[in-house]
Amino acid sequence: MSTLTSLARAEAVVTERAQRITLVRHLHIADRPLVFIPLTMAGEANAPLAAMVGDDPDNPTLLIVPQPRNRDQRFAFAASLAAVVLPYVDSFRGDVEAVAANRGKDIRVRYTNAPQLLVPNPGGVAFTRLFGRSTRFRRTDGDYPVHPTVPMLGRWLTWFADRAEHPGSSALLAMTQALGLHWATGQSPLEDAQLAALMAWIDPPAGMTAPEAAALAEDPVTSPPAGPTTDPSFDNEVLAPAMAAYDRAVAADSLVDRRRAELEDILRGQLEPTWRLMWQAVALLHGLPAGSRVAGRWAEDRDVYTNFCSYLDDGGLPQARRDGAVAAAQRLHRLERAQASYDVQRAYDDPMVMADYRLTGEAFVGEVTDADPTRVDNSGKRRVLRPWITVSTADPVLVTPGTTLYSPDRPSNQKAKVVSIARDDGGTTEVVLELTGGMGSSLTPPPGSVPEVGERLCYTTLTDSFFPAGAFPTREETPWTHGGPPAPFDDGAPTAEDAREEWS
Repeated sequence: MSTLTSLARAEAVVTERAQRITLVRHLHIADRPLVFIPLTMAGEANAPLAAMVGDDPDNPTLLIVPQPRNRDQRFAFAASLAAVVLPYVDSFRGDVEAVAANRGKDIRVRYTNAPQLLVPNPGGVAFTRLFGRSTRFRRTDGDYPVHPTVPMLGRWLTWFADRAEHPGSSALLAMTQALGLHWATGQSPLEDAQLAALMAWIDPPAGMTAPEAAALAEDPVTSPPAGPTTDPSFDNEVLAPAMAAYDRAVAADSLVDRRRAELEDILRGQLEPTWRLMWQAVALLHGLPAGSRVAGRWAEDRDVYTNFCSYLDDGGLPQARRDGAVAAAQRLHRLERAQASYDVQRAYDDPMVMADYRLTGEAFVGEVTDADPTRVDNSGKRRVLRPWITVSTADPVLVTPGTTLYSPDRPSNQKAKVVSIARDDGGTTEVVLELTGGMGSSLTPPPGSVPEVGERLCYTTLTDSFFPAGAFPTREETPWTHGGPPAPFDDGAPTAEDAREEWS
């Protein structure tokens, strides 16, 4: 937790209302997301009990499993879920756009939109991953066949879960994390993991303070848990008797439909409050202006969606159960690069995020007090334009002369090298910077390419410039202990030829 987030939490306690910790929205929120609220049976690993799913706030689809221990009912639930998810996923396969590739030398196409799955909390992401793994390898023939749509559902759920690991991706979002990225509450991060309590701080009901609303949200009767697990008292006092009544009805072949309807009403009562909260949260996030780099990250999601659709159309196999050693290292490297890029992009988009880096000395904001836009450097083989500017700041400046800085307010290819740093007794620091890039190739800078006196700028060591991927060995170069070719067999025992040579 950063210093400013801690301060915002303290202010939330004093004001009894959640505090914004960003100026812009750092996630893409689709116009038509698919909200998915799963419930699982306590004590049974990945045994679905019910789900509420849909892309229309006024028309959710309720799916239940009257007896989660029954394998046939679980996969019938998967087939019903596939009947909702797969048409939604395929509905974005219509319009395409041309995109330049290979530095403009080639043209590729991608879909103009992509699906987005929203779940209440990280537990919903974990359920999506596990349910995808348990369905994508199922056979549609032979012993214990499943509906043909079930394996395809598993592949798409796995795709969503994999994208959830990618920093900056918005294909699968946990709503508690999405809200926590933009608001700080006066309760602990553990309490923020409950969607009802978190929403109570951000948007409390009229006439109630946030702490009062949050206390009410902790009552499992008025605010059932957002899944994927249910409240133990509900399991023992309500759910277990209803499931037992259904089992007796099935055994007696009497009143089955009635008992199932009763069970549906019970589970609908558990899911509907979270369904309303999810769409209320979607509206809140829609109300925030999107950061300038959000569209670029969503374009990457659309690229991955397009590529996966092509992979499936070409008869691609289900995702592997686990990565090999090299594939795992490559995946980790991609995620680390994506995380570093995402952190920089958030800071560039949002002054409130950049403020954390200003506190640590990795960035400073100041006013241009002097500028020499036509300065020419004659020290090399040819004369080059190298303007100098002086920035006066009250922020702590921990960089040293020679450090290269970048500014979110200037062209992305313009760099500023620290020439000198002077501090006075009043706490003001004068930083002289030499600019390169973003000014054309002539010795006269175009208008606006060099900051003017009086302009207020931010400079930081953070950069989102491209850096090449790491080098990883091929399978042939990988040791056999990490998935490479098998080692030659040699048990060390002497052969008959060795014995003859020894006694000859």
